[in-house]
Amino acid sequence: QVQLVESGGGLVQAGGSLRLSCAASGTIFSINAMAWYRQAPEKQRELVAIIMAGGNTNYTDSVKGRFTISRDNAKNTVYLQMNGLKPEDTAVYYCHADLRSFPWTSYFRRWGQGTQVTVSS
Repeated sequence: QVQLVESGGGLVQAGGSLRLSCAASGTIFSINAMAWYRQAPEKQRELVAIIMAGGNTNYTDSVKGRFTISRDNAKNTVYLQMNGLKPEDTAVYYCHADLRSFPWTSYFRRWGQGTQVTVSS
């Protein structure tokens, strides 16, 4: 079984910073894309940032210049450094990964359980 476990959420004042971590565990041969999504109350889940195995990154416009996604392939871990947080960043943040357990199997998707980020004004 492959699991993604997130940590690092919490309550912070506007302008503050948080760092989210997501570690993948289990039988893992390789991980392709790793990403962070978020879902605010009564809104659809949206992609926040994505990082490919080679290090290429992409961000949704609202977080460009404030958030940084990175990964440690040796630890099967992805991070999201969030600076300059705004109340509109308040949401449950979910980790996502495309991975495979063996070289002869297909990639499959896994989601983390989510971690709450609350930004007060």
